[in-house]
Amino acid sequence: MGSTIKARFSGGLLKPLEALELKEGEEVTVVILSSHSKSEKDWLERTAGGWTGLVDADRLKREIYDSRDQRRSAAMKTRPS
Repeated sequence: MGSTIKARFSGGLLKPLEALELKEGEEVTVVILSSHSKSEKDWLERTAGGWTGLVDADRLKREIYDSRDQRRSAAMKTRPS
């Protein structure tokens, strides 16, 4: 059986913030995940360069602009004068 709960670290101990369905003396494995949220800047810095070498950025930009130009040209042709 597994569950996820929140706990507070205080006085060197983890104190559950909700009831636990455990028998006295039962051993468990604890995985620590911090609840501290990272700022958006931290998120951006941690992921910077993730696409390096995977995508040709210049080619991607050209394809995006070419696609926009084609749609714009098509819209101009169908527009009533």
